[in-house]
Amino acid sequence: MQITNKKNSWPKGWGQKTSIMGVINLTPDSFSDGGDLDSSKKVLNQVKNFLFNGVDVIDLGAQSTRPGAEEVGSNIEIKRLIPYLKLIKSEYPDVLISIDTFNSEVAYEALLYGADWINDVTGGRRDREILDVVSKFNCPYVVTHSRGNSKNMNQLSKYDNLLKEIKSSLERLINNALEKNISKKNIIIDPGIGFSKNINQNLEILRNLDVFRNFDLPILIGASRKRFIGEILNEINPKERDIGTLAISCLCSHFKIDIVRVHNVKMNYQILKVADRIYRK
Repeated sequence: MQITNKKNSWPKGWGQKTSIMGVINLTPDSFSDGGDLDSSKKVLNQVKNFLFNGVDVIDLGAQSTRPGAEEVGSNIEIKRLIPYLKLIKSEYPDVLISIDTFNSEVAYEALLYGADWINDVTGGRRDREILDVVSKFNCPYVVTHSRGNSKNMNQLSKYDNLLKEIKSSLERLINNALEKNISKKNIIIDPGIGFSKNINQNLEILRNLDVFRNFDLPILIGASRKRFIGEILNEINPKERDIGTLAISCLCSHFKIDIVRVHNVKMNYQILKVADRIYRK
């Protein structure tokens, strides 16, 4: 039996502007803000702040996917995630919630408790059963290009033809999803900035975002505060990389990217209001 979300799972103005996905990490070890949101009050305040400042979707994560992160397993991920998900939905029932997970058990529990999207940094590569869960709930699904896992992805950045190989991998992942009866209208693609790519490869992707239009699917870009921005700016502290992130958000507006995943919602909302007036009107 298929479970269908009762309300519209897409942001207002979807496809007509650069939508914003705001990051809330419920982990002690995420690269930018691990451990910052360690209480119900802090999480709700962040949600309130995001909503006040124009967020379209909130992405909750309970498993860090930074290079070198330890995988905690589904049970711990669920224990970290579900109480906050239920709390947010009780306070803000209409907010769109995405769950950043590659585990099918986590995806199932989260969707059961009101989550709206699944954002899978492996695109179903690590746990194929997540595709069955997404199909069952008929929800939006972010399919990301990546290689390996958090422990070894930095050693898997050798490509003969970067863009061609990313597109080929995404095509396989999309076909896997379609074969599991995930509706094409629910698939969003992400070329995976920072996942098994070095600085020059990330920049090559950003210079050529238009090549991913060939899929005729919405595109998400998640570059916020990532290491390659720090390398360009010579900035070790991820929280000091928002300026570089804003430059990429403007680029995404120029390429008419559908959604950007960011940590600083207010700054990105403001700059995209201007950039979208230039590039998308």
